[in-house]
Amino acid sequence: MELNKYSKVITKKGSQPAAQAMLHAIGLTKEDFEKPFIGIASTGYEGNPCNMHLNDLSFQIKNQIDKKKAVPLIFNTIGISDGISMGTKGMKYSLPSREIIADSIESVVNGMSYDSLITVVGCDKNMPGALMAMIRLNRPSILVYGGTISPGCYKGKKLDVVSAFEAWGEKVSGKITDIDYENIISNACPGPGACGGMYTANTMSSAIEAMGMSLPYNSSNPAVSDHKLNEKKKIASSILNLIRNDIKPSDIITRKSIENAVRLITILGGSTNAVLHILAICKTANIDFNIDDFQKISNETPFLGNLKPSGKFLMEDLHNIGGIPCVLRFMMDEGMLNTDCLTVTGKTIGQNLEKTPKLDSNQDIIMPLDKPIKKSGHIRILYGNIASAGSVAKITGKEGLVFKGVARVFDCEDDANEAISDGKIKKGDVIVIRFEGPKGGPGMPEMLKPTSAIMGAGLGNDVALITDGRFSGGTHGFVVGHISPEAAEGGMIALIKNGDTIIIDAEKNEINLKLDQKEIELRKKAWIKPGLKYKSGILYKYSKLVSSASKGCITD
Repeated sequence: MELNKYSKVITKKGSQPAAQAMLHAIGLTKEDFEKPFIGIASTGYEGNPCNMHLNDLSFQIKNQIDKKKAVPLIFNTIGISDGISMGTKGMKYSLPSREIIADSIESVVNGMSYDSLITVVGCDKNMPGALMAMIRLNRPSILVYGGTISPGCYKGKKLDVVSAFEAWGEKVSGKITDIDYENIISNACPGPGACGGMYTANTMSSAIEAMGMSLPYNSSNPAVSDHKLNEKKKIASSILNLIRNDIKPSDIITRKSIENAVRLITILGGSTNAVLHILAICKTANIDFNIDDFQKISNETPFLGNLKPSGKFLMEDLHNIGGIPCVLRFMMDEGMLNTDCLTVTGKTIGQNLEKTPKLDSNQDIIMPLDKPIKKSGHIRILYGNIASAGSVAKITGKEGLVFKGVARVFDCEDDANEAISDGKIKKGDVIVIRFEGPKGGPGMPEMLKPTSAIMGAGLGNDVALITDGRFSGGTHGFVVGHISPEAAEGGMIALIKNGDTIIIDAEKNEINLKLDQKEIELRKKAWIKPGLKYKSGILYKYSKLVSSASKGCITD
């Protein structure tokens, strides 16, 4: 079979002499023109620990590819650090960056006629963005995750980036000293790697491994480890095998492999951002999977992972007991896995797991089925008059299952943060942060800063927060996001007033404003739709094109 069916357009056609001359300029020979070209897309950049090591990893992977068989060529795309941009206007650019990443990778691979693709990714939007590009291109591809960060430590306590966010809440509430606060900040993130708990990056890397688009152990091998360094040889041989056998993303990503991914992240207690990203992945792949399917899987799947943010352990701890393959093996043994799904190894996920060790019964990171943290999943899809098109809650059971409280309404995150900092939020309040949705934000910024401040202030079980924005994977507490329709589109969340009663019921999966219909109609008539916050640039384009959160915030 033809291994260079895309690159031959520029390397073999006699009518492309300029292209061939330019390829000679980068050091390629006429013999190289017979080989498949492999694009290696790096999301490496110096400004973020999740991505700071990825350019080096990309070069290491390139150097392992047999140059007698293929031509590996590195290119770069962008990234936005959620942890650094959180709580600032920069956070508006985070979710839109997913689309830019997908568009840029698609553009380079198609524009440069590459036959295959390896993406080297770190932070959370990198992963779905890269995977969406792979699906669009549908050429032999592997996704490589740069790995999780090592834990920090202060006063004998393991730390991560969320520890720093929550320290702010502890400081403003007087629970810790300024010295402790500074030491937590300086020790929380000791080096390269993505945020350490079952936050969005580790959630998505785990999901993508379960989908079959990354190699076994890739998602749980820490960034700074021999295991991560040793992956590169397997990556190099696997991509050549995919090219030889013409195994493409469309052969791997199916409804059944998506179900595997969602069931895994339900067991692990993964980030609610997975809902947005998996919906976008499914739309890109033309797979019929919607938010109600998340609820169905959550209803029938227990929450077992004692992992941060709601639990005790970090991804590195999970690595030490066998990593994601051991969890997938557990799922397979319990009849919770579609084992016939193809993966980038060229084998099915069931075949990959045949020799994987079983979870040690003495470990306390993944609980046994007869002692779940929660009998059903933590991701709840709530409907009601506040969210007629749906919303997403992360309810682990530790927060309780029903919350009834009084609305404290803020038209932006900054105002809510100020109120929390000033001690104006009290027990029984339901904080409402609106006009932060996909169109209204724009960009649907994450709300880790206010939720961390609430937890740090000791109000986690006494205060709820709802928003048409979204939450970081590091968020925990009684929170509901992705409320659709959003405020900027005239959704009910735009009509809530201070003092209104809100009821959140994670047993009935409902979120409602306790208000008679006559008053609702009066408020609707009085409401005036605001204009777009941005008049030019990427956020203007995004706010004009983006779909609702319930459809994955896609722009095509």
